[in-house]
Amino acid sequence: MHLIDWIILLIPLLIVLVVGAYTHRYMKSVADFMSGGRLAGRYLLAVARGEMFAGAVVFVAAFEVFSQSGFVLTWWNNLSTPVGLLLAIFGFVIYRYRETRVMTLAQFFELRYSKSFRVFAGTLGFGAGILNFGIIPAVGSRFLVYFLGLPATVAINGYAVPTYIPVMAGLLTFTVILTLSGGLLTVMVTDCVEGILSQLFYLIIIVALLCMFTWPEINSVLANRPAGHSLLNPFDSGQVADFNFSYVLMVLCTGVYSTMAWQNSSAYNSAALSAHESRMGGMLGKWRELGKISVVTLLAISAMTFLTHPDFASQAAHAKNLISQIDQPQIQRQMTIPIGVSEMLPIGIKGLLCAILIMGVFGGDSTHLHSWSGILVQDVFLPLRKKPLTPKQHIFTLRCTIIGVALFAFLFGSLFRQTEYVSMWFQVTTGIFVGGAGSVIIGGLYWKKGTTAGAWSALIIGSITSLGGILARQFFGKEFPLNGTQIYFTSSLISISTYIIISLLTCRENFNMDRMLHRGIYATEAKSTHTIKHSWTRWIGFDENFSLADKWIAGGLVCWGMFWFTVMVIGTIWNLISPWPLSVWSSFWHFFGIVMPVFFTILTGIWFTWGGVRDIRDLFRRLSQAKVNPLDNGVVVNHQNLDDATSKAPSTNAKKTPAESH
Repeated sequence: MHLIDWIILLIPLLIVLVVGAYTHRYMKSVADFMSGGRLAGRYLLAVARGEMFAGAVVFVAAFEVFSQSGFVLTWWNNLSTPVGLLLAIFGFVIYRYRETRVMTLAQFFELRYSKSFRVFAGTLGFGAGILNFGIIPAVGSRFLVYFLGLPATVAINGYAVPTYIPVMAGLLTFTVILTLSGGLLTVMVTDCVEGILSQLFYLIIIVALLCMFTWPEINSVLANRPAGHSLLNPFDSGQVADFNFSYVLMVLCTGVYSTMAWQNSSAYNSAALSAHESRMGGMLGKWRELGKISVVTLLAISAMTFLTHPDFASQAAHAKNLISQIDQPQIQRQMTIPIGVSEMLPIGIKGLLCAILIMGVFGGDSTHLHSWSGILVQDVFLPLRKKPLTPKQHIFTLRCTIIGVALFAFLFGSLFRQTEYVSMWFQVTTGIFVGGAGSVIIGGLYWKKGTTAGAWSALIIGSITSLGGILARQFFGKEFPLNGTQIYFTSSLISISTYIIISLLTCRENFNMDRMLHRGIYATEAKSTHTIKHSWTRWIGFDENFSLADKWIAGGLVCWGMFWFTVMVIGTIWNLISPWPLSVWSSFWHFFGIVMPVFFTILTGIWFTWGGVRDIRDLFRRLSQAKVNPLDNGVVVNHQNLDDATSKAPSTNAKKTPAESH
């Protein structure tokens, strides 16, 4: 790293630190620390949550997948695009979840099922979460060690210690300080600022890469693959292992099944100003992701070109030498593209990318720390404690737990030997909880006959099958017939069947869904009185809360997704009848895989910078006017939130709201 790179890196980090210090003054309650006061607007949610997926570990995982499958996986992923968009517009799960007014998923489990189930689910979710999080700081730190050109080891008290360990300690320390200051309030605002800065940096990096590498150079590398392993032609990739067509189908199914079940960013699910703002934040997040794709893709194909194209052989010699010195095969594959990226970027551009990666580390790690510590306190400690905590004690306990989660991640990352793809590790550890929780969440929110017995059975069976898969994968390695995604998919199917069967056998009385969702006579938030004139608009998810601008945002997203789905269907039929030559696939991906994503990067960069700044300003205004409710702390009494249970019961003559039919 040149001095210019270090200066470029330090400036945004100082900006984030100043913003974090300023935000701390607005944190006044448990609800502020846990859910940002439930006052966040849609753009703030979209940008801040998106920053969680901009860290070094996310880039590493994406590089691993792209190096194995290229654009092939992009083609088949279009199967999931319309499904995901429709789920976002309908607000599947997230809309009803926000209506419950809970702070954590397991709090919802107590509302819907029982306190003992909440404690069990909280414990299981916390355990799976910290295992999942355990490798993230280590992978991100390794990336930065190679990216910055640091030595592999450093001497500490006469011992040779891998350099990524002190780097990990430094990054976690900064992240902990940021998270402790104001909880989600600070995390959310600083993540949004990081996201806005990253969008600007993306544009500069894209311009630099397009000047450094020509498409003919890139194409010659992508096209030079043996039969059955094409990175361009989806119909000549049958021998690609792990990341193939069946992988896409399983990820599609488990993605729908696990909507909002994984709690690595759980607080964002309760942070929105309203259920509709939460839904719109999810939709806008999908628009923003379109802009980020181009950077990851360009970095991956540029690094592959740099490392393998003969025109860059002399410049790439040092990078290849560094790669060959990594003795662990999985780590060597994992770090190949990151090392290539580090060696090829010029002065200044390297500093910009490093700033993006480190801000992403802070954004992702702080969200993980807040989420898993919050789950441990809210869903394990509080339900078991007989004497309630004061707000000051409550926040102090949350802060102590954040430090504990960070210490675990540091020790786990220092000692654990990784033998799995990052994305596969994420899939299988997620499956420990989500494999059973998906059926419990969907059934609990949408099915009045779902029972506590069904929930217990589904969650236990799902976790056992996933955990058994992890142990078998670790013991047998590559000889075990199922990879992480297949283990997750199988456990989900078993859990769904278990929940349905046991619930039908044990249901004695339908659950009161209106009370849980604050609908009808239990309504606590004002609803729009605007009515929908056309039934087709309600059918596609446009309820009374959608303004004209909201409909354009959502409708445009659906049209874009359906366009790609149509292209995939027509292209598939065409190729089955008359296969396209490789030159056609090359031109196709040049335009739709590079040019179009770059366009969206420019569009979303302007769009979300404006929206993010506006929402941060509005958040501070709302916080300055908000009244503190000490009873809004995540405690549940008789299947009601504590603040609901102690408030005056609503009149039975209250009119029904349009939301009751949602």
